[in-house]
Amino acid sequence: MKNTRIIAPILFALFVLISCSQPEQPVVPMGAFLRPTPPPLDPRLEVFLKDYNRYFEDSMILTQTPGAAVVIVKDSQIVFIRGYGLRAEGRPERVDEHTIFRVGSLSKGFTGILTAMEVEENKLEWTDKVQKYLPDFNMSDPEQAQRLEVRHLLTQTTGLPYHSFSNYIEKGFSQNFVMQQYPLAKLAGKEGVYFSYQNAAFSLIEPILEQVSGKPFNELLAEKIFKPLHMANASSDYDDMVNSLNHALPHRYRGLGWEADSITHRYYNFAAAGGVNASISDMGEWLKALLGQKPSIISSSVLKDAFTPVIATGLERPVLRGFIDRDSAYYAKGWRILEHGTDTLVYHAGFVNNFHSEIAMNRRDGIGICVLFNAPSPMAGKCIAAFFRRWEKVRDGLVKVQS
Repeated sequence: MKNTRIIAPILFALFVLISCSQPEQPVVPMGAFLRPTPPPLDPRLEVFLKDYNRYFEDSMILTQTPGAAVVIVKDSQIVFIRGYGLRAEGRPERVDEHTIFRVGSLSKGFTGILTAMEVEENKLEWTDKVQKYLPDFNMSDPEQAQRLEVRHLLTQTTGLPYHSFSNYIEKGFSQNFVMQQYPLAKLAGKEGVYFSYQNAAFSLIEPILEQVSGKPFNELLAEKIFKPLHMANASSDYDDMVNSLNHALPHRYRGLGWEADSITHRYYNFAAAGGVNASISDMGEWLKALLGQKPSIISSSVLKDAFTPVIATGLERPVLRGFIDRDSAYYAKGWRILEHGTDTLVYHAGFVNNFHSEIAMNRRDGIGICVLFNAPSPMAGKCIAAFFRRWEKVRDGLVKVQS
């Protein structure tokens, strides 16, 4: 009996000691084992992705580009996402999938889709006159100003000369001030039939969307696109960009190399044309939607509306020189539509504050790519053609894949 009284406390103490010395087991949340596993990639796609990654790594070294990020989407899946290089030359922080870049004129694609969504909801019509919403708007030809419709703004067919008043945007002038300058510009052509790329006139859609929605443009863009698509790092505001703890800096080439520069306010005053900020992970979610994989958020009719080509851009400088014939390029609503053989590419490039960006999709094949650079790298004009040249060889069975 005495032995039992002595041994029992000792055994209990040993049990407590052993229990406390065991490593704590992680708590597995309910449903963790129910998460779907991504399907295995087609071997041809794996070969293609490895080849493109090698091309991109080699090109980064060859051009000494400071930093970049790439995302590739196939159907509903992000099949490749990676950051390359540095967020800022001379600093150790590397680009990752959440590093925020300015995307420049890729903003026009967001605006085109956003406006098409508002049209689908009967908030406005493409054929509405601009003066219905902006009665003070005028041009050197008052009759053309009266005829000008909302669709002419986003299809770059206002008839204004190439890049009218972009210099005023870069100097920080407001929408109202720039709008007062339009009567000073001699028109280059008739509305609807003459293509001339614009930033200022394109952004006239901002105050129009604000009127029909009752919300600031930045808020509407976040509410209808960024938040529903879980684009957690995306915004269209200067403060959001500079206050982020993970943003890239722009670079300019000086002497023998790239030098980090500062982020400016330019084009945040005309956000519809060039004010969006986003990470490459955000752009992956955007590509899914553009490929038709998010129909509850962006419908197929909205995509068709935004992507239907409106006017040939043949008199403009070549797009994707050496890959797309000049006569095979068109503009839709905030998007370029490029014919390449039997393929149709939806495309746009962006350049602002020495950030350069590229986005392109072959929607028939269900594949798309976005590339973001923090410098005006020579790669920017080549990476999209390099992507689709490789993709077409793999798709068409011209590349052997070991089984």
